[in-house]
Amino acid sequence: MKRINHTLMLLAIMLVSNPMLMAQVDTDRAAYIKYEKGFYYNEILPALKKQEPQQDRRSFKMLPDEGFEYPDKITQFEYQWHNQPESQGSTGTCWAYAATSFLESEVYRLQDKKVHLSEMYFVYMDYVVRARDFVKTRGETYFNHGSEANAVTRMLEKYGAMPFEAYPGKAKNQKFHDHGQMMKEMKGYLQSVKDAHAWNEKTVVETIKEIMNFHMGTPPSSFEVNGENYSPESYAKEYLRLDAGDYFSFMSTSSKDFWQKGELVEPDNWWHADNYYNLPLEDYFQLIDRSIDKGFTICICGDVSEPGHLSQQEVSVIPDFDIPSEYINQASRELRLNNKSTTDDHCIHLVGHATIDNERWYLIKDSGAGGFDGPNKGYRFF
Repeated sequence: MKRINHTLMLLAIMLVSNPMLMAQVDTDRAAYIKYEKGFYYNEILPALKKQEPQQDRRSFKMLPDEGFEYPDKITQFEYQWHNQPESQGSTGTCWAYAATSFLESEVYRLQDKKVHLSEMYFVYMDYVVRARDFVKTRGETYFNHGSEANAVTRMLEKYGAMPFEAYPGKAKNQKFHDHGQMMKEMKGYLQSVKDAHAWNEKTVVETIKEIMNFHMGTPPSSFEVNGENYSPESYAKEYLRLDAGDYFSFMSTSSKDFWQKGELVEPDNWWHADNYYNLPLEDYFQLIDRSIDKGFTICICGDVSEPGHLSQQEVSVIPDFDIPSEYINQASRELRLNNKSTTDDHCIHLVGHATIDNERWYLIKDSGAGGFDGPNKGYRFF
């Protein structure tokens, strides 16, 4: 201990006696930036004929220096086929948009077919299954907007899929989805079920369906594609020919044994899926790079509230005042997960990559409102 303390003291003296050293290390700057009205306030709310008072919010964000170089066009990237980005509107369904986009890219990769799938069919069925689980757990099931991306492959396996044209999940004249009132009604109804101990599964599920049918429309039991009639199940098996069992989920946390399957402990993992492969951070990261280098795309859920997440510039970086990149390791990651400074609040679709000035960049397709604040609508550069 004496030797360690002595070393720390010498280091402290060196830093105090040489302030220029500190200036050289501290390169990135930040300030409290006032939140500017973006796509949500300028496009979504007017289209929904809604008004929400904008809070006088200020976020602690990085201030990019003049020498801060970053990509600003998707043409700078090598990317895989994907449908053009679409806004999820005023909903918390990023998980469905990201994973559905991933499946669309998979259909093209495997069969050279361009399909546009209904995100809202997966959302509808997820809420149905969740309502059923709410009864079984006597009200303990988390019922809210969010879910995890693998909820989509779970619904694909259980209930199939359908084209967007068969089920847009909104009225014809409605530009953006809006699930605020619908979720309020569903949660209110389920709370009344819990209060009254009215645990009739059939009644609960049918009531939740009625609420969604009113706000989203009723999913069809069959539809036509290229002159052929399909059910959701036959469309998934015969036309898309996707096998949900071919897709896997991963996490990286030292709170569980590595190289084992475990549960991702998040409220959005409401069904407590415990089939996430837990990889050490280096292997987790290499899995991402190897996958995209081989022509795959990836659905990723993470945190977009970090100080280096710049909406108007469409870039996301980790500034050195947050944590220098050479200090990012399993322990520093775990600390952020443990103290909730990094959380799981948004899902995106990683569709491409580029190396610019010896830095690895990733092209992100983003359905969130903030993803449309910059000039490349629906894209970000991570």
